[in-house]
Amino acid sequence: MGAPVPITDRAGPARFFLKPTQARHRQYEALRAYFVERRPGPAVARAFGYTPGSFRVLCHHFRRDASREFFVEPQRGPLEQPKKTRARRLIVAMRKRNLSVYDIAEELAAQHIELGPTAITEVLREEGFARLPRRKDDERPARRRPEIADRADVRSFHLEPLTFETKVGGLLVLLPLLVKLGIHQLAEEAALPGSKAIPRTQALLSALALKLTSIERKSHVMDLVFDQGLALFAGLNVIPKATFLAQYSDRLSRSTSVRLLRGWLDHLRAELAVEGESFNLDFHAVPFFGDDDFVERHYLSKRSRRDKAVLTFLAHDADADVLCYTNADLRKGEESDEVLRFVDFWKKVHGNVPPHLVFDSKLTTYNNLARLDELGITFITLRRRFDALKQHVANAPPAAWRKIELEGPHRAFRSPEVLDERVQLGKSYPAPIRQICVRDLGHDEPTILLTNDTHASPRAILERYARRMLIENELEDQVHFFHVDALSSAVAMKVDFDVTLTVIATGIYRLLGKHLHGFAHAKARQIFRHFLDTTAHVEIAGERVRVQLPRRAHNPLLIESGLLATPAAIPWWGGASIEILFP
Repeated sequence: MGAPVPITDRAGPARFFLKPTQARHRQYEALRAYFVERRPGPAVARAFGYTPGSFRVLCHHFRRDASREFFVEPQRGPLEQPKKTRARRLIVAMRKRNLSVYDIAEELAAQHIELGPTAITEVLREEGFARLPRRKDDERPARRRPEIADRADVRSFHLEPLTFETKVGGLLVLLPLLVKLGIHQLAEEAALPGSKAIPRTQALLSALALKLTSIERKSHVMDLVFDQGLALFAGLNVIPKATFLAQYSDRLSRSTSVRLLRGWLDHLRAELAVEGESFNLDFHAVPFFGDDDFVERHYLSKRSRRDKAVLTFLAHDADADVLCYTNADLRKGEESDEVLRFVDFWKKVHGNVPPHLVFDSKLTTYNNLARLDELGITFITLRRRFDALKQHVANAPPAAWRKIELEGPHRAFRSPEVLDERVQLGKSYPAPIRQICVRDLGHDEPTILLTNDTHASPRAILERYARRMLIENELEDQVHFFHVDALSSAVAMKVDFDVTLTVIATGIYRLLGKHLHGFAHAKARQIFRHFLDTTAHVEIAGERVRVQLPRRAHNPLLIESGLLATPAAIPWWGGASIEILFP
C-alpha cells in the first residue's frame, strides 16, 4: 500500500463540498447537513449563507417535494424572443421612416406580426435608436384620430328635444333624492369654489357623480366623457375632464372640507336620524405609491408593515350606521389629538359633545382619555397587552372571574369569563379606571378593555365594543366600492376631498337604503348592483326629462319607496323636472 495522502492535499477539493458556489449544490449540502448530520438549523443557515427564516422555508419545500427530483436544474426557456428576432429588420426600417412605436405596431399587425409597443421599444433601444421628438399633427400618419369632447361649460347646457341612451341610468334615479337633500344648497353654504363655466353646484355634482358610480379614483372619467347622461346629471354640456377634477380638489383647503361636512350633516339629519349617541372611531392608512418625500410612513395592515401612506381619521355613527366625519389632513404627532378635534366639530354641529365613543388602543393617549373624562364623554377602548399586564391577568384568582352570556344566536363564543376591576394607569390618567379582562372569546390571550362607564354591565360593554366592527365594514365598503385606496390614477385628487366625498356618498346610499324595504343596512355596493347599475333611455321634451329604466327584478322596491312617485323639479336644470318610468 502507498503512503497516505496528506490532509493538506485534500483541503482544496474539500472546499468544493464545504463552500459550494452553485445554488443547487449549496442547497444540497445545507439540507444534507441538517437532515443527515443532524446539525442545528441556525448553525447550518449561518454556515451556508442563509438567514434562519429562508433556511426554514427551504426545509419546508424539501419535505413537501422530496419525492420529486428536487435538485434537478429547471429547464431554461429560449434566450431570445422569436417574434422580436423575426421583426427586428422591419422595425429598424420603419423607424428610419420616422414612424413611432405605435405606428410600427400597426404596420406589423397589418403584416400579421403581433408585437406590442413595449417589445418594439426594447428592439429600438437595443439598436441604439433614441425616442422620437414630439411631432405636430401634420407630421403624423393620416389615420382616424380620437374625438375631442367639448369643454365643460354650463352656458352651453340646454334642454333641447333629444333622445339618447346612457350607461349611468342609476345616477338619474338619485336626482329626486339629491334635490330632497338640498345638495345644490350645500355647495352654496360651504362656499365651494366655482367659475362661470363650472359653478360650484355643478363642480360638486361632477365629482360626486363619479364617486356614486364607483368609478375608481376618477381614473376612468375619460371613458364616460361622451356619456350624455353623466353630463345631464351634473347640469353641464359634458362632464369635466381629469385635469379639472385634479385642479379643483387642489383649490379646497381643510377648512372648506370641514364646512362641507358640517353642512352635509345638517342636510342629512333633516332626512335621517343621526343623533350621535355613540360613535365608532378609527384610523385608515391610504397607501401611497408615488415618490413624494413629504408623504409619511404609517402601518398598513394589508402589507403588515410601515410604508408611505396618507393617514385618515373616521367617525361612524353606530345607530344610524353612517359616516359623520373624516380628516385626511394629518401629520405625524397629530393623530392622538384628532379625537378632541372631532369632539369640537360635533359640538359645533350638534350643540353638545358626543356622549359615547368607542375606539381601539392606538387611537389616542391616556392624557386625552383623561380629557374626555373631564368633558363628560363615556368611552370604551382596548388596552395594549404588555408583559406585566399579562402576568397580572394570569395571576388573578379563579374566584375573581365570572361567566357571562352574550346575546346573538350566531356567536361562536357566547359564554366568556370576565374579570371586572378598578386599576390605576399612572400620572397620565390620575383617577382609577374600570378595566374588564375577557377570556374564552376565541383568542389566545385575554381581551382587555378600559372604560370610564361605571354603571353598564360587563356584558353590555363587551357587546357594544363588538359593534365597533361596523366601522371596519364601512372601511371595507370605502376601499372596495368607493376606492379610497386607489391613489395611482389619471386624477391627482386630494385625499381629504376624496374621503369627504365618500362621507357624502355613503350618507346618500344609507338614506336610499332606508327607503328600500330590506336594504336599510345594506352596503353601498349591494344597493348599487341591485338598483343603480343600469342603463337608461332618456327623452328630453321641453321642460320634462323622461328616464325609461329597463326591466329589473328589484324595480318594484324602487316603485314602492315613493321617491319616484311624482316628477321632481331639478334646480340646476333651471326648474325642469325629471320623471322616472318603469316598463
